[in-house]
Amino acid sequence: MTDLTQEQIQKVLQGIAIPPQPQIMVDLQMEQMSPDCSINAIADLIGQDIGLAGSILKTVNSPFYGLSNKITSINQAVNLLGVKSVINLVNGLSIKGELGDDQIIALGKFWDSSMEVALAASVIAKQIGFAAPDEAYTLGLFHNCGIPLLMMRFENYPQVLAEAYARDNARMIDTENEQLKTNHAVVGYYVAKSWNLPAYICEAIHEHHTIEKSFAREQTNPTKKTLLAIIKMAEHICGTHRILGNCDLDLEWQRIEEQVLLYVGMSQYDFASLEQQIHEMGLGGGDYYC
Repeated sequence: MTDLTQEQIQKVLQGIAIPPQPQIMVDLQMEQMSPDCSINAIADLIGQDIGLAGSILKTVNSPFYGLSNKITSINQAVNLLGVKSVINLVNGLSIKGELGDDQIIALGKFWDSSMEVALAASVIAKQIGFAAPDEAYTLGLFHNCGIPLLMMRFENYPQVLAEAYARDNARMIDTENEQLKTNHAVVGYYVAKSWNLPAYICEAIHEHHTIEKSFAREQTNPTKKTLLAIIKMAEHICGTHRILGNCDLDLEWQRIEEQVLLYVGMSQYDFASLEQQIHEMGLGGGDYYC
């Protein structure tokens, strides 16, 4: 996105306050940049926030990860999953931490969906040979982070979202722009930017509902292009259209499927096999969508 003045940004955001980057994220980013960065130092920083540490252990021990032995300490979690994966978890939980308990409960489906899409994105990234599956995971967690902020700002947002998913002749963000004068992709972009995520991840968040345009531009960063392909595949496999939009058909995927699969070099048969593999891992299938 082109640089806007603060006044222009406020107009685009329609009065939405972007939450400040949580201190734990700042501290972890500083530690990662340190030449003396260590697993113990990362674990100590996370361990200072008892609530966050507990949430990480709960997540790591959930069926999503399918670990054979129960993880009982942050040190174990960091050693087993790696620094990047644990920091990705912190980032995701930090978004959640910006909301009150009532809002978190009300947005339960959103958090479950974000985690599933993030995990599916990392699986897809490995499958297609993308060099940074952790970045695909981060995009999965953050790509819809504008949604809870719009939920808090506009009472009718669930209805707007459902209508956006149900339109087959317009992009989702077109419906949001018409009714709200902003959209979750642009709000998510400013959250990610203010939280110091890499520029191409911020841009991918902004462009994840305008993928045709991004793919058509020759100068589009190939890493960003691959991340966009991965996130759309993950969203489709995890049924985001059903969970967030209450829509039986993934109309957006119908428009972009051929383009995405061609770009990643995957046939429809290959994609169906990948989809089944991800469902067998307990992601994006079964009664979860009923």
